[in-house]
Amino acid sequence: MNGFKYTGLLLLTTFLMGVAFPVGKLGLNYAPPFLLIGMRFILAGGLLALLAMKKRQPRGLKQWLQVAALGLFQSAGVMGCAYYSMRWITSGESAIITSTSPLMLLVIGAVMNRGAYRIWQWFGVAIGFAGVMLTFGLHMKIEPGTFVSFAGAVCFTVATLIINRIGPSFDLKVLAAYQMMAGGITVLILSGLTEQPFFSVTLTSMLVLLWLVVMCSIVQFSVWFYLLQNSDPAKTSAFLFLVPLFGVLTSWLLLGEQVTWYVYAGGALICAGIFMVNWQGKKGNGGVKEREAGKSDTAETKRRGSRAITDM
Repeated sequence: MNGFKYTGLLLLTTFLMGVAFPVGKLGLNYAPPFLLIGMRFILAGGLLALLAMKKRQPRGLKQWLQVAALGLFQSAGVMGCAYYSMRWITSGESAIITSTSPLMLLVIGAVMNRGAYRIWQWFGVAIGFAGVMLTFGLHMKIEPGTFVSFAGAVCFTVATLIINRIGPSFDLKVLAAYQMMAGGITVLILSGLTEQPFFSVTLTSMLVLLWLVVMCSIVQFSVWFYLLQNSDPAKTSAFLFLVPLFGVLTSWLLLGEQVTWYVYAGGALICAGIFMVNWQGKKGNGGVKEREAGKSDTAETKRRGSRAITDM
């Protein structure tokens, strides 16, 4: 994948991840969180499944269980926790906490690869995380939603590892479709058990649901899964630090939240951290790739080496 394509797709998918938080916050005026998430993923998964009917379908109980596990963590876990957390905290806070997933991935990768990452990669992640905190304004309060949102970040980390392990065995559109349906069914069950379901039909609520279904689900999941399958998951996930920046900016546009100087300063740190993680990662991971692949210099070997985080 060339650099321009990679960068463009990353900006698109992280923007859609970020804007999903304020749009979802708007949607909570018309439906409770689990019902809104369930409707979003059932509709999105169903539409994508229809478009992918002629593609390779999952085979056997094992593959269907893998799809269900991914849906449990990716769709139900990440977004279910994010939207539920917004009962206590703002959409920007939820986006920021959820986006701590790259740090978890780097820790897991370092443990599995026995110190394969360089000190500068860790420093880059630290700078990016500092930028996230500065974007937030350094005044985070500990609320029940804080812990719920952090659980969503853990789910995001687990889902990233799952997609990189099982992704090559599936058609990406098929996988995205069925995991969304699995996640949607899960949160609809939770809605029936914990909420009093309602949906107020207005022009705004229908536009919100349409955006969440098409752009923030079908387009965003398809692009994200494609990137994870065709790149180093730890490096790609480092760009999740852009999600809260997009989340804060779109919250300002959609919800009228004030953007202050520290948002721009935090954005600069986020970009610097991403650059350091990726630049040092290219330089530092070459030896690891060669060792793990028997020092072969072929493109296939390098690709396998970049996925060592999930294959060990």
